[in-house]
Amino acid sequence: MFSSLAFKIFQESIDTYHIKDDVYQEFVNPYPKDKVEHLLYRKNWIDTVQWHYEDIIRDPEINPVDALDLKRKIDASNQDRTDLVEYIDSYFLDKYKEVEVNPEASINTESPAWAIDRLSILALKIYHMQEEVDRTDASAAHVEKCSKKLAILLEQREDLSIAIDQLLADIEAGNKYMKVYKQMKMYNDDELNPVLRGQKG
Repeated sequence: MFSSLAFKIFQESIDTYHIKDDVYQEFVNPYPKDKVEHLLYRKNWIDTVQWHYEDIIRDPEINPVDALDLKRKIDASNQDRTDLVEYIDSYFLDKYKEVEVNPEASINTESPAWAIDRLSILALKIYHMQEEVDRTDASAAHVEKCSKKLAILLEQREDLSIAIDQLLADIEAGNKYMKVYKQMKMYNDDELNPVLRGQKG
């Protein structure tokens, strides 16, 4: 099932990141560029680095200059994340391009890649909640609370994985069809963001 493949790669990316646990470490993709695994690994790496950017920027003692630099990195990361989702959807569009769509086929509320995006974030939540469960310096109450949250996250993973695989099966059978809208992010565009537009010239 595709969801199992994706989650396995997400775990690999997360585990590799945490060997050094450094947002500035070099990124090395172990998968060939022509494989969907390459996109999945890159997608989760972006998510993992951004997860830690978000931790750092919440430091109440952070230098304002550093905070601004991080905010811009987060903006760039959000754009990269969106781009990767669109690349993954392009993979599915190409994979299913020969499918004959049934006349009664329906469209899904989200594309496969946006559902996979949620699975990537869920993998990060599971990893970090497991860290909290495994803490030896935390109170028993904290560990118990986090254990309950972890159980819910694992249930979410199972439900989301089933939904992703069912969606892909429906697309492959022609019972659902894909329609992908390119994300029209406005805040990074110097023609669409009025603050950036005002700085031109």
